[in-house]
Formats: sequence, structure tokens, C-alpha cells
Amino acid sequence: MAWLAHIFTRFAVKVSEWTGKPAIFVLALFSIILWGATGPIFGYSDTWQLVINTSTTIVTSLMVFLLQNAQTRDTRAIQAKLNELILTSAAENRFIGIENLDEEDLKHLDRLVGKAAKRSENQHNGNVGESVERDRAIVAKSANKRKKRRVSRTASTRNQAGPAKS
Repeated sequence: MAWLAHIFTRFAVKVSEWTGKPAIFVLALFSIILWGATGPIFGYSDTWQLVINTSTTIVTSLMVFLLQNAQTRDTRAIQAKLNELILTSAAENRFIGIENLDEEDLKHLDRLVGKAAKRSENQHNGNVGESVERDRAIVAKSANKRKKRRVSRTASTRNQAGPAKS
């Protein structure tokens, strides 16, 4: 099964690279113009319309899966590179794995980092270490709140389900 995944990956990479070229866009545009020009020849029949509808539906659905595969792979590769940079630098290791947070938590973390950047910019001549420590405390407090919410949600879900069967 691994060989099949490898073949699909290679195919997806090649198709993604190929379809991202301007010549392919021009070819697709030319195909649509050609189809439109043949309308009077075929009397704008249902079959004539069905050809373009079917073709575009098939191509679109296949491309969605191929491009999603390529994007997911690229995202994982970038994430691995960023994690390596974090691990080998003086950056905070607590940022590793934040891609698994939900949207609300990511937005909150983005706001905190933005505030920290502004404070750091404003205190450029001041003691930046204090700002970093304050930000660490804020992020840790926020993480504890999220953890408590998740635990309480899990506990309330279990309580609603009723007593466990033995």
C-alpha cells in the first residue's frame, strides 16, 4: 500500500506543477472559447451544454483532491522546517504544535504575539526580557483556561451520558 501512496504523491506533485503553469491556463481558456464558438454549429443543444458541464465537473473534482494533497504536503514540510528552526534557535519551544489549535485559540495567540511585538518595539531601548516573561505568563494563563474549558466540557459530556456501565 505504501508504494501506491508513493505513486499517487508523485502523480499529484507532477500534476500540481503542470497545472500551475500559464500555458495550461491559456489552454483551458482556449478550450472554453472553442466550446462557446461551436454553440451555433450544434444549435446550443442540451448535449452541447452537457459536454462542458460534465467536463468541468470531472476536472474540478479531480483537481480539488490533487491540489489539496499537494497543499497538505507543503504545509507539513513547512511546519517541519519551522519546528526545526524553533528547536535549534533561542525561540520558544512552546510554539511547536500550535498548528493543531482550533481557530479561536490561533486568533487569540496571534493577538498576544502582535501585542508582544508592539511592546517590544515600544520598549526597544528598555528591558525586553520583562516583556517576554510577561507574554509567557499571559500565554500560559490562556493555555490553562483552555485546558480547564476542555476538561469541564469533557466532564459535562460524561455526566450527561449517565453513569458508566460496568
